Amino acid sequence: MKQGVAILGIFVADLAFRAARQPVMGETLMGSGFKMGPGGKGSNQAVAAARAGAKVSFITRIGRDAFGEIALATWKSEGITPRAAIAEEEPTGAAYIFVSDGTGENAIIVVPGAAGGIGPEHVEAAHDGIAAAKVFVTQLEQPLAAALKGLEIARESGAVTIFNPAPAAPVPDAIYRLCDYVIPNENEAEALTGIAVATEDQARAAGDALLAKGAGTALITLGPRGALFHSRERSLLVEAFDAGRVVETAGAGDSFVGAFAAALAEGMDPVQAARFGCAAAGISVTRSGTAPAMPRRAEIEALLNRR
Repeated sequence: MKQGVAILGIFVADLAFRAARQPVMGETLMGSGFKMGPGGKGSNQAVAAARAGAKVSFITRIGRDAFGEIALATWKSEGITPRAAIAEEEPTGAAYIFVSDGTGENAIIVVPGAAGGIGPEHVEAAHDGIAAAKVFVTQLEQPLAAALKGLEIARESGAVTIFNPAPAAPVPDAIYRLCDYVIPNENEAEALTGIAVATEDQARAAGDALLAKGAGTALITLGPRGALFHSRERSLLVEAFDAGRVVETAGAGDSFVGAFAAALAEGMDPVQAARFGCAAAGISVTRSGTAPAMPRRAEIEALLNRR
């Protein structure tokens, strides 16, 4: 019986710096805080899905170094099954994250390192894990060819397929026909469709464009406005959850995607799964860090019950 969530993506060590603003070229600023922790969109989503209650396997590539050891320790502590190829001569990836003291908003530079070399052959090596999963998730921090191979295997095996096109990059229309759900944020939706997403109606127009490309459902995350669930059968705004003061937004999208995948894997109605994802994201932004900010299942359910 198919069960759980298989995720293809990258791990990076997050190096987060807090300050009032970013420096300009040639300028040095004093910051207010620094933290290092596990990150990478795929790994963050794997942690989010596992904490939300799913059985999770994670397909990636890391180096044999200190950051790689952090990756392995993270997955072990979260109960995630790693399918990680080890690159002997390449470093594990890292990310610079600037976090604004005033707003909690962020700017990020990602260097995938060894994960930048994930190819179709690494995905094929994890064929059995993808085929056994009920839900498959991938993004665009690893090469497109690997994402495409994962989606092909998942579609052939009957898994529900989720494509989080982040960071936004040109992709062939053929990829959308492999996707039951495409989950971009506002900026990514605009980059993919050419339609600015400043209003709910504009989000629906962008959703229509994604459906026209072949996606099953467009699920566009809209930050504090929630998420637009847009399919050929129904279109509705799933409201965001206010779980407290916003501290950092860096992991919100990954929290949403991971929790949504976990909910689908256990058979939840897709709209209710989107609501579950919004609750998880609402909690994550009240905490610093990315993977460490992902909420546990009991916390998500408690917030849903309060609403």
